[in-house]
Amino acid sequence: MEYAEEAIVVSNKAVDCDCKGQMQAAVYYYKEAATLLELAWKIRKDDPLANEWCQKSHDYINRAEALEYQIQNEAANNMESINQDKVRLKQCKYLLKQALDIDESGKEDLAIDTYTQAIELSLKVKKEISDDEMIRNLTTLIERALDRAEKLKQSKESNSCNSSNNTAIFHKKIIQNRTSKVLEKSKSDLYTEAEKQVLLFTSKINNKEYVPFMDVDLLERFQLSIPFTDSDGLLTLSMDQKKKFVQWIRPDQLCSDPKMVVGDSIDFYSIKQTIVTDCSFVASLAVCAVFEKTFKQRLITSIIYPQKHNGQPVYNPFGKYMIKFHLNGIQRKVIIDDLLPVGQYNSLLCSHSSNKNEFWVSLIEKAYLKVMGGYDFPGSSSNIDLHALTGWIPERCAIRLDDKTFNADVLFETLYTRLCKGDVLITVATPPMSAEEERRTGLVSSHAYAVLAVQKVNELKLLKLKNPWAHVRWKGRYSELDEKSWTPQLKKTLDYDPTSAASFDNGIFWIDYKSVIHHFDVFCMNWNPAIFPYTSCIHKTWNTGTGPISDLYNISENPQFYLDIGNINSGAVWILLTRHITELQDFKENREYITVIVYKNNGKRVHYPNDPEPYISGTRINSPHYLSKIVINDKTPSKYTLVISQYEKMNTINYTLRAYATCPFTMKELSNSYNPKFKTTVNGEWKGIRAGGCQNHSTYNDNPKFKLTVDGLSDTEALQIELKAPKQYQIGIEISCVGLNNVNATAKFKSKSSGSYRSGYVILELADIQPGTYEIIPSTYLPAKEGPFILTVNASCSVSINQIR
Repeated sequence: MEYAEEAIVVSNKAVDCDCKGQMQAAVYYYKEAATLLELAWKIRKDDPLANEWCQKSHDYINRAEALEYQIQNEAANNMESINQDKVRLKQCKYLLKQALDIDESGKEDLAIDTYTQAIELSLKVKKEISDDEMIRNLTTLIERALDRAEKLKQSKESNSCNSSNNTAIFHKKIIQNRTSKVLEKSKSDLYTEAEKQVLLFTSKINNKEYVPFMDVDLLERFQLSIPFTDSDGLLTLSMDQKKKFVQWIRPDQLCSDPKMVVGDSIDFYSIKQTIVTDCSFVASLAVCAVFEKTFKQRLITSIIYPQKHNGQPVYNPFGKYMIKFHLNGIQRKVIIDDLLPVGQYNSLLCSHSSNKNEFWVSLIEKAYLKVMGGYDFPGSSSNIDLHALTGWIPERCAIRLDDKTFNADVLFETLYTRLCKGDVLITVATPPMSAEEERRTGLVSSHAYAVLAVQKVNELKLLKLKNPWAHVRWKGRYSELDEKSWTPQLKKTLDYDPTSAASFDNGIFWIDYKSVIHHFDVFCMNWNPAIFPYTSCIHKTWNTGTGPISDLYNISENPQFYLDIGNINSGAVWILLTRHITELQDFKENREYITVIVYKNNGKRVHYPNDPEPYISGTRINSPHYLSKIVINDKTPSKYTLVISQYEKMNTINYTLRAYATCPFTMKELSNSYNPKFKTTVNGEWKGIRAGGCQNHSTYNDNPKFKLTVDGLSDTEALQIELKAPKQYQIGIEISCVGLNNVNATAKFKSKSSGSYRSGYVILELADIQPGTYEIIPSTYLPAKEGPFILTVNASCSVSINQIR
C-alpha cells in the first residue's frame, strides 16, 4: 500500500496547486501521482482498490495534459502578438549594440564597418514597415550610427599617416592563413611539424571540422541578411525525442524577449535536463553556474559568442552562435544555429532554463552534442564534460570502501576546503541500482549529480546536491522528509527550511557524507588550472606498429618523456594525458586503456616496466583523460621519466601530454641516448642441442652464436642489442670482445651481459663501444627451451651481424 499512500499525499498537492492557479507545479504533481498509482496497480492487481487506482491514474494524466495544453496555448497566443516587424527592429538594435561594443574596444575599422551594416539594415527595414513608433525608433538608431561612424572616420583620417591596409583584405588574409598561425605557438614554444599534423588530423570529429580557436575568431561575423542555418545540418534526435518531436524552432518563436542570460548571472536552480541522456553534462553546467555566481567570474558564459566586451553573452536575433570548447588537446570553435527541437505545445525537447526567456543552457548543450554526434548521446562523465567546457584539470576518485588506499576523511577535507576557494568543480555519480533501490532511496541509477556545496557543522559532514532532472530527490537522512535530523540550529546554519523545500521538488537536497560514500560510487573533480603558475604540453602520435601490443614485459619503444623540476623542496607537478577522440563509436565504446607511469630514473629511458619499480604506477583506464600527481618534497628527485602505456595497443592514438606545476620545470620527449643511425635484425631459434640454457649449465656454449662487426671511426660509438622471444621463456644476452680494429688499443671490456634473465624481452646498451669484432650469445635460463627469437642491433655506426653457430 506504500505507493498508493504516497500517491494520496502527492495528489493533494496537485489539487492544491491547481486551485491556486500554479499550473506548472500542478502538472508535475499530477504526473507523479499518476505514476505512483500505476505502480501500485501493477504490484497489487488483486487489491480491491486496484481498479480505482488505475482509473485515478488516467484521470490525473488527463488533467496534467489539459493543464499543459492551457499553458502552451497561452504561450502560443502571446507569441502571435509578436510580429515580424519587431523581430527586424531587434536585429537593427543588435547591430548597433555590436558596433558600440566594438567601438569601445578600440577596433575602429571593424566598428565603422558594423555601424554601416546597422545603417543599411535599418534603412531597408524602415522602407518595409508602417508602424509610426517603430519608424521613429529606426530613425533615431540611424542618426546615432551615422553620427558615430562619421566621427570615427574623421578621427581615423586625421590620425593615420600611412594607413594603406584595407581592413577587410587584412581579415581575409588572416583567415586564409588560419592553420599556420594557430599552430605556430604553444605558450612560448613553437609547435613542431609533427604536433601541427596531430592537431590538424584530430580537428575532424564525427566527420565535422572543428578548427583551433584563435584571435581572428573574435572577429566572427554574427549578423546576416537572413536567419543563420548551420551548413552541417540538423542534429540527430534521440529515439525519445523522435517520438515527441513536432518541429525545429528558434527562441524568438518561443518567447517575446529571448535572452542568453536573464539578470546579472546564471542560476543553477533554473537548469533542467529533459529527455536527452546527458545528466553528466547538465550537472557540469550546474556546478559552473554555482562558480560564476559565487566568485563573480564568467567561467561558462564566457565561452559563448557573440558577447559584450565584458564577456557577457548576448542574444543574436540572426541566430548564429560560436562556442569555444577544449577538444583534442586545444581550444576549438563550434558554430551552431539556434534552431531547437520542440514537441507538442512548443515544449523544448532539450535541456533548458526554467526561465522561459533564457537560452544559454539549450545552446551550449546543442554545441556540445553537435561535437558528440547529436542528441542521441551515449552518455559521458562529468570530468570529461567539464574539461571540454572549461579546460579545468579532470580527476576521477572512485569510492572504494573495501580499498585500504581509499581515505574517506581525507577526501571530504579536500572537497570541503578546496570547493569554497573555487579551486575545484565537483559532481558525484551513482552506480547501477535496482528499481527497488531507486524507489527506496530517491536516487537515480547510473546518474550524475552536481555538488552545489560541502558543509561541516561541528562533526556533521553534509553535501548539497542537485539532480539535473530538476526533480526526484534523496529520501534518506537530512532530506526534506527527515524531520528528526533537522534541528533548529542546523536549519539556521545552513539557511534551509525542509518544510518549505517539501512543498515543491526542484531536485535539490542535502545528504550526509556517510550516505554519499555508501550510495554513490565516484566523485568527478575538475581542478582550476590557475592553481598552477607553470604549464607545458606536447601533442604526439603513437603509431600502431611502434612497440609491442602488450607492454607487460617491454616498454622500450613506448613514448617516454623527460621531466626536470630542478632543486625544489616542496610543490606539485600534475601530469594529464589526454587521448584524442574523433569518432562517436570510439567515445561510445572506448576500448583504449591508457595511463602514465612515473619512474625515478634520473630522466633516462626505461626498458622494463618493473626495473626500476615505478615511482607512481598508472592504472590503465578507458577514459580519454588520465591524471598522475607528483608531490615534491626534500626527499624526491629532481628528474623523472614519464612513460605512456596502453593496454593491448591495437590502434594508432593521438594524444596530448600536459604538465601543470607550482614551480618551473622542463618537459621534453626522451629520445634514445645512443642516437641510432644503423639497425640490423636477424631471426634465430633455440632447437635441439642449440637450446643450451644459461651459464649455470655446461651446455651454455652450445647456444646460437653471432659475429658482430662494428665499423666505427672512433672509440665513442653507441650500441643497443635487443632480444625478443616467447614470453614464457626467461632470456638473456652476453656479448664478448673478440678483437679490436686498433691492435694497439686495449678492450674496455671482455664480456658484458643483459643482467637478470627476463620474460620475453631483454636489452643491452653499450656506450663508447670500440670498432672491432664481437660475439653475441642469446640464451634461455633453462636448457631445452625450444623456440624462435629475434635479435636486433641498433648502432651509431655501420655494423654487420652473421650467425656463426
